[in-house]
Amino acid sequence: MAMDSVSAWRSRIEPPQIEAAVSVMLAQGWLSDRAPAVIAHDMDRLGARLGRLRALFPSSALHAVAIKANPVVPILAAVVDAGCGLEAASWEEVQLAVAAGCPPAQIVYDSPAKTRTDLAAALKLGVHINADNLDELDRLATLGAGPEASVGLRLNPALDGGTIATTSVANRGSRFGLPWPDSVPSLVQPFERYPWLTGLHVHVGSQGCPVSLLVEAARRVVELRAAIHTALGRPTITTLDIGGGLPAEYGAASPGVELDDYVSMLRAQVPALFEPDLRIVTEMGRALQVGCGFVVSRVEYVKRVAERSLATLHVGADLLLRTAYAPTDWPHEVLVLDAHGRLKSGPVEPWTLVGPLCFAGDVIARDRSLPAVEEGDLVVVRDVGGYTLGMWSRHCSRGAPAVVGLRGTPPRLEPLRPAETSDDIVRSWGG
Repeated sequence: MAMDSVSAWRSRIEPPQIEAAVSVMLAQGWLSDRAPAVIAHDMDRLGARLGRLRALFPSSALHAVAIKANPVVPILAAVVDAGCGLEAASWEEVQLAVAAGCPPAQIVYDSPAKTRTDLAAALKLGVHINADNLDELDRLATLGAGPEASVGLRLNPALDGGTIATTSVANRGSRFGLPWPDSVPSLVQPFERYPWLTGLHVHVGSQGCPVSLLVEAARRVVELRAAIHTALGRPTITTLDIGGGLPAEYGAASPGVELDDYVSMLRAQVPALFEPDLRIVTEMGRALQVGCGFVVSRVEYVKRVAERSLATLHVGADLLLRTAYAPTDWPHEVLVLDAHGRLKSGPVEPWTLVGPLCFAGDVIARDRSLPAVEEGDLVVVRDVGGYTLGMWSRHCSRGAPAVVGLRGTPPRLEPLRPAETSDDIVRSWGG
């Protein structure tokens, strides 16, 4: 599945590639009665996207890929091997970054709820810390932050929100970061007081946020940096973390944004961001990972209820949590393959795809126009490479499917994470 980095950013795993990968899964026994679902991740596609990201920004930029988008350690290790860093939203994610071989200086620690113990450990490890508020800066000072510390301060740029409230984090009422200052002098004091405070951080959100919001946040923080330097009479801010948040491609119902267009807008509207005395940090996640993955599940049962055709799968709200609760915001496309992995065609009719969990909301597609679905068929849900397995729900205590990597053409499968067993689940609940 090799591809050039220029065309990779918004590309998706197309049906012929999915058929080829599922054929190999069946031949190698990845899909069976004991393992009725598998998640696949295209490692070539991920590598090409990372390559494009690095090519468009200065070589000094740190691209800290959001761990929460996909925390599978071999996938994180591939990110690190490609020359990128990792962004951690919890201390546990910092440990995942370490497990993936990420150098501490390339780990960005962003949690809004860091304890004193977390902060002390972060200082000792030497990661870059983005403080959420002024009290956190005071804690770092009390813990002995010195010249070797790498610290930024998160600001809320106070912009309009996107179309999805839950993924918009820079509106005026957002709980994240320090509210945008009414005047520059009000923000100068922490930079005077703490010489180790050398960064600023803004993050707008992700899906549903237009690229213009991301560019405007970058413009505002660059202008604020210049004003702080003028007030201080010296340069002190050497790092600007502009977050991530590019919308991901979920098909025609939810188009993504080209990385090239985003960077072109930044260069045109915020040229000072690319000056040589400044290090840019990005925190891409969704746009990098989503289109690299799909999940395939065997159809366990089909039935007719109240004139509606239902197909029961082995993944549902456990894997596609946001789709179950907000289907119009997360409109995953689905394909139907026969039991041999061949794409089905023919007359279509409305089908509702339901998951294996015992609550009425476990629905991932309602009344979709699909070919006739039969027991034993394979249903593929596209674009699950990010914000799916990392949000896995333990409701009903089902084990997560195996994750396999795809490389080359025809695809070679490599195990990335084993399927969870019943013993794993018992242990996870203290058994």
